Amino acid sequence: METFTKILIILVALEHFYILYIEMFAWETIGKKIFAGALEEKLFSVTKGLAANQGLYNGFLGVGLLWSLYMNDKNISLFFLGCIVVAGLYGAYKSSKSIFFKQALPAIITMIFTIIFL
Repeated sequence: METFTKILIILVALEHFYILYIEMFAWETIGKKIFAGALEEKLFSVTKGLAANQGLYNGFLGVGLLWSLYMNDKNISLFFLGCIVVAGLYGAYKSSKSIFFKQALPAIITMIFTIIFL
């Protein structure tokens, strides 16, 4: 189960690299499709810089999770997973409930596996 848990951590990290890509490089294309209805179409060009900044932070979360595996330290994993859970809960509260299922829930499941098996 240790290997499976590490795979879960990698998958959560990859999800955040994908979010980085969308928010930093594809905000006005893919981002517009994902967040259709959440923002008026005209706001995507205006918020491009803000989205890129958020994308950078998602990249930090992904790198942090990979670093935790490199350091073989479950406490580092739990810290970054906890940050993701908090961000996902806040996003679900302020923006869209689906963020809970897309961002927070995978991190919560991975945290449980990390606590039990690493």
